[in-house]
Amino acid sequence: MIRPLLLSIVSLSAAALTWAGDSWPQFRGPKQDGYSDAQSVPLEWSEEKNIKWKTEIPGEGWSSPIVANGQVWLTTALDEGHSLRAICVDLATGKILRDIEVFKEDNPPQKHKRNSYASPTGIIDGDQIFVHYGPMGTACLDAKTGSIRWENRDLVYDPQNGPGGSLAASKDKLLIACDGMDVQYEVALDKATGKVAWKTPRSAIPDLEKLPPDRRKAYGTPVVMQIDGRAQSVTTASNRVYALDPESGKELWYFNYPLGFSNVPLPVTDGKVMVISSGFMKPALYGIRVGGATGDATQSHGMWKQLAGAPDQCSPIIVKDRLYVTTSGGILSCLNLETGDIVWKERIGTDFASSPTYIAGRLYFFAAAGPCTVIEPGDTYKKLAENTLEAGCMASPAVVGKALVVRTKTHLYRIEE
Repeated sequence: MIRPLLLSIVSLSAAALTWAGDSWPQFRGPKQDGYSDAQSVPLEWSEEKNIKWKTEIPGEGWSSPIVANGQVWLTTALDEGHSLRAICVDLATGKILRDIEVFKEDNPPQKHKRNSYASPTGIIDGDQIFVHYGPMGTACLDAKTGSIRWENRDLVYDPQNGPGGSLAASKDKLLIACDGMDVQYEVALDKATGKVAWKTPRSAIPDLEKLPPDRRKAYGTPVVMQIDGRAQSVTTASNRVYALDPESGKELWYFNYPLGFSNVPLPVTDGKVMVISSGFMKPALYGIRVGGATGDATQSHGMWKQLAGAPDQCSPIIVKDRLYVTTSGGILSCLNLETGDIVWKERIGTDFASSPTYIAGRLYFFAAAGPCTVIEPGDTYKKLAENTLEAGCMASPAVVGKALVVRTKTHLYRIEE
């Protein structure tokens, strides 16, 4: 299956990062959409089959692996969040090269039992490794030495359930969504210094203040898209998705959705339609027309709304004119991208948090409890394989060369024939 040219034209944040076929520099890959350009990775594996190496990772962390220059980086937390760490693993051998304490946290905030203190995924950009632990801090590490170049612990907000949203990047800036019960804003940090380049309060704050505090929060990750010939940082938050200028922080447009909060899934687009999930409890999928939006685009750009099968944790993925979404309860749905109508749905498990990945004509769905289900995209459900490891995946995989780099709840694997 050939990926449409349109998806190549609608570049996300890849231009801001170092990218080669052996790199996976951020959450959901170089374009933040779950797509890999790999020509082949294993269809089948087990603990005894197609495992090049397996490495136990200390502590607890749900951040996804990021890969470049022969290194795999991920974060973890020890001592119930008192020690926040970054780990570097050799891609060739699986050996842990560095285990760095980035922050000591005297009073770790409360978190949900399903979450970890090291859930946000970092970014590799050349010789810089950016790691993020929500309001507990953000830091830049030297990829060669592991030394800490700078740290920022000034982004204070209360997410209630622990850190969630991952880092994004645009040119010389890191983009971070800070949507707590108390304050709600998006911020850009200078990559070289860690200092705040801009900070934009959410324009919906007057409406959010009318809601209970726990309905004001979100766990969004900015997605940098090229829309109308310019970069736009698109982020879901409580009751509203925002598009900001990543250089200045100026709000460009927004789209409202009622009763949406605790957002986790990333927005996705094919260049014509953008799909977002409204959040938690009663999530809804929205199709939004891409291009020409200014100010309040709720009425002018809304295309469809789908309540059935909307995800609250797993990000959607687009293949041709179809959208694939997985609920945390394990219902996989295929939707018509243009209309939002359900083409088919199938149960593939009972517990999902990882986001799907498209590789060489296949879709890979890693379960938090149970196997990875591999399907062939299309208008009928076609399962190709089920592959089980000893522990499930909260993290999403990385793809480098002909290998899957998979983080389970306990180990890091290189899966390769």
